[in-house]
Amino acid sequence: MSDPLKSTTLNLWQRLIRRLRPAADEPRRLTVEDVTVVDRPMLRRAVAGTVVGNLMEWYDIGVYGYLAVIIGRAFLPDASAGAQSLFSLGVFAVTFIARPLGGIVLGQLGDRLGRQRVLAFTLIMMAAATFLIGVLPDFSVIGLWAPILLIVLKLAQGFSTGGEYAGATTFITEYAPDKSRGFYASLLDLGSYMGFAIGAAFVSILQLTLSAETMQGFAWRIPFLVALPLGLIAIYFRLKIEDTPAFQEAQDSAKRAADDAQASPDAPKGVLALIRAYWRELLTAFVLVAAANTVGYALTSYMPTYLTGTLGYDEVHGTLLTLPVLVAMALCIPLTGKLSDRIGRRKVLFIGSISAIVLAVPSFLFMMHGEIWSTLLGLVLLAFPVTFYVANLASSLPALFPTSSRYGGMGISYNLAVALFAGTAPVVMEALVQLTGSSLAPAFYVIGTSIAGFIAVIVLKESARRPLPGAMPSVQTIEEAVELVETQEDNPDLDLDELFPERVAVAADAEGEADAQAKGDVDRA
Repeated sequence: MSDPLKSTTLNLWQRLIRRLRPAADEPRRLTVEDVTVVDRPMLRRAVAGTVVGNLMEWYDIGVYGYLAVIIGRAFLPDASAGAQSLFSLGVFAVTFIARPLGGIVLGQLGDRLGRQRVLAFTLIMMAAATFLIGVLPDFSVIGLWAPILLIVLKLAQGFSTGGEYAGATTFITEYAPDKSRGFYASLLDLGSYMGFAIGAAFVSILQLTLSAETMQGFAWRIPFLVALPLGLIAIYFRLKIEDTPAFQEAQDSAKRAADDAQASPDAPKGVLALIRAYWRELLTAFVLVAAANTVGYALTSYMPTYLTGTLGYDEVHGTLLTLPVLVAMALCIPLTGKLSDRIGRRKVLFIGSISAIVLAVPSFLFMMHGEIWSTLLGLVLLAFPVTFYVANLASSLPALFPTSSRYGGMGISYNLAVALFAGTAPVVMEALVQLTGSSLAPAFYVIGTSIAGFIAVIVLKESARRPLPGAMPSVQTIEEAVELVETQEDNPDLDLDELFPERVAVAADAEGEADAQAKGDVDRA
């Protein structure tokens, strides 16, 4: 439908429901003008741009994780094998150290300058840093500058990644219609795990087709160089999309309040003010992200080390065994996102936390059995809770914060949890194996974090099919908007007092007037 025709149709519908508007002395009600009708072409471009960005972020994580040993040899050739491994894993951890800072800084900018601008910047920075790793001279050419510059580039990656996922989830949830937000947001994690799988597959193909000398010489650089065209494609999509209607409305509201010399609740908050105002929401999000990413990174980042170092598989099998599981899980993620739109986010997250607690030990026991079939089954059992966890974080967490502080709130809570639990998961799990001498030790770490996740789900407010805090309802068609207006008093997914806080004040004034009138009648009697 063309824009003029769409506008004409909308005007016709608006005239048809004029009768639904409240009188001046009645409490504020929802009208068709309040409801956001999603621009489907723009939604498709927003999904494409954010998914490709997430794919590229996790592609880099996968590539670096599987090439860490080779990179350690290239940048510290004179060190011992243990020192090289520690260096490469330490550089990997540096990425997570920088993420909270990136989340705080870029989250604040995203709430002030706009989601689209900051997301374009994070993608440019990420693609450039990944590409530069591919062309960075090694120790034999520039000496100690090689490991130093590698650390600098990984810090840049971590900083940009800190604003990437928080911004992408904020962006896509604000664009998506309320009834389908779980499905559209879950596509981000489809891109994430497919990116990891693509990176791992690319490295595996190189290892299977090229000699060890060739891989050590120049071939390890190829996967990093591929990040540049991937980044250019994603940047193209992101530059074609506008900022979300929810953000634009919040900006307009804040500007109107500023013109009236009033403090607006829609104005972005600084870091300390944000923490004071939303510390409960930040804590809930932190615990959920920690629980989900502990089991998630156990499956992605730790499994190659566990399968080779602890269970004795060779490096190629350690990689290849995880690939089909990752691809299957990635394809199932949109299904669980869609399920959350039907039965609710909390129920799906309960499935994720409970299944992690119940399946963690059986999962590792099957892998410890040592057969390929049992290892695959163990990986599938570990992937099951990840599918139900991560598919719904992208839609549940942004709904904890109002539009004006959503990017900032996500940037702080998500990246702190990822830095403390996701980035450290492989190291902590391997250390537990070494300290206890038990190959089951990682399973109990997963259980512990998922018990905390279960408690966080209990206090989480249900957000499925409901408008985001600080935003008007969002639907896919004009017909849905009219139906929503007509049934607003009976709709369990609408809270008119939350949408229009002034209704509470009006009701209080009316009650006060009624009490005064009653008191006057008594006095006169």
